[in-house]
Amino acid sequence: MLDFEGYEALTFDCYGTLIDWEAGIAGALRPVVAAHGVEVSDAELMGLYAEIERAGKSGEYRRYREVLRATVEGICERLGFAPSESEAECIAESLGGWQPFSDTVDALRRLQSRYKLCIVSNVDDDLFAGTQRTLGVEFDEVVTAEQAGSYKPSHNNFALAIERLGIPKERVLHVAESVKLDVVPAKAFGMDAVWVHRSAGTGREGSASGNPSDGDSGADLEVPDLKTLAELMGL
Repeated sequence: MLDFEGYEALTFDCYGTLIDWEAGIAGALRPVVAAHGVEVSDAELMGLYAEIERAGKSGEYRRYREVLRATVEGICERLGFAPSESEAECIAESLGGWQPFSDTVDALRRLQSRYKLCIVSNVDDDLFAGTQRTLGVEFDEVVTAEQAGSYKPSHNNFALAIERLGIPKERVLHVAESVKLDVVPAKAFGMDAVWVHRSAGTGREGSASGNPSDGDSGADLEVPDLKTLAELMGL
């Protein structure tokens, strides 16, 4: 078990960890594909999203709104139609209204009673601003891909968070759902990491999340949700 007294701050991935991103993405895309007479499961949509969005973040940095637009266009092309201008913006325009998991807000408030809280997220500033309002929780620091000029798993994003917090990385615990984008690079950067394994037992491991199907994350601790983490911390 980790020594929770040894940490001064917690850094969080946001979408997939705090926010139910799969429900948000599927909810944005379903009306678009239905309007074009295409039948496709949420699992198929998420698989396409994961593949195309991941490719869109590779190479030279561009803002996440552009990545999302290109992702929607790519999904629609795969499904045999071209989206309208408004349809191409469906994910970006809906993102700020995506809902937190049922345990998120209460757990964050409990954790905030002891630790500084920092977001490290692969989005633009304006996109996270909508999520900030949805969560209703004030974070001590927010580091976006737009500010870093890079996307996780780049260590640059974690380095910027540590710089902003002004706390040694050994005393900052990273908390995230994505193994590939968060747990692995955080560990390589020298931070301890908690894997919030929200997909455990759902059959979705290794699909949209890109997480290992064998459950071997390399994290220092695995929990099913933030509520469990807060309880383990005695909060």
